Amino acid sequence: MIGTRIAGLGHYLPERIVTNAELEKLVATSDQWIRDRTGILERHVAAPHETSSSLAINAARMALEDARLNPEDIELILVGTTTPDGMFPATASLVQDGLGAVNAGGYDVSAACMGFLSALSAATQYIATGAYKRVLVCGSEVLSRILNWEDRGTCVLFGDGAGAVVLEAAEFGGSLGFVLHSDGSKKLALYAEGPCGPRDADGNGAPPHLCMINMDGPAMFKLAVQSMSAAVREATLKAGLTIADIDVLVPHQANMRIIQGVSKSLDLPMEKALVTVHKYGNTSSATIPIALSEASREGRLDEGARLALCSIGGGLSWGAMILEYSRTGVAPAARSGALAEARA
Repeated sequence: MIGTRIAGLGHYLPERIVTNAELEKLVATSDQWIRDRTGILERHVAAPHETSSSLAINAARMALEDARLNPEDIELILVGTTTPDGMFPATASLVQDGLGAVNAGGYDVSAACMGFLSALSAATQYIATGAYKRVLVCGSEVLSRILNWEDRGTCVLFGDGAGAVVLEAAEFGGSLGFVLHSDGSKKLALYAEGPCGPRDADGNGAPPHLCMINMDGPAMFKLAVQSMSAAVREATLKAGLTIADIDVLVPHQANMRIIQGVSKSLDLPMEKALVTVHKYGNTSSATIPIALSEASREGRLDEGARLALCSIGGGLSWGAMILEYSRTGVAPAARSGALAEARA
């Protein structure tokens, strides 16, 4: 099977930072309440002129520079987003144009916070089959545009940002196993209505508050810990590995208590988990690529490390991937035997 190396990583956060103290002036909350229940200290909010495509373009440029590639080298662009610039064209098309990636096709993946992981799973399969050699995968969100800033249960949680990964065909690296799940019956746990939804007898669509993020916090907390933990176990089994083989946990950054719950459920020390939620809040499909990009620059991702990526989002959708992290695309001699056995 063709492997997949991480050729480049990038991320971008809007300049404006909104602290908990600022939110205290908007809703009945406090810095201590937010810290205790979410672990979030601040989040970034897009400027009026910024969109999901513009954030993704900035993150992608960093990833391309990291990969030492030109936009023309990219053959396919996948963008996970739940806040596209518009109904159409796809945000991926706008990213393609903004980058000057004239040889790339592209499309969006709409799976809420699972958008990036779903897109990443598709990208690794395109490369594994030989359909494409270089694929750009982005997660980008401007969730501030669909927040009810009078709802303290949601407005304190989310932020804007983008992350990008350049994947390239190689001898070594890539997905060892992944799982994707969905349960539409649990839609009301986390949802936002849109302009094409059902109409009432008078032809009116959903009221404005339903077109913003609506969440059942207690339900999502329980579902997140259970579902992400189970998905990691399932993906690990598919990879022919055990939880003890996981070097780094890369969870969706929704809430510090959720991350701690998943870590405890899997019996993985928190030292193995990448955590950015305190700085950026929940950036939906962007949380995982942002965490990967930061960790790479901090030297926290070793060549050949086995990463457990997991996420959950509205839908309900959830899943996990065991990713063999490689920047070189060459198998470490010490792990070559285990790698062959895992892929057999």
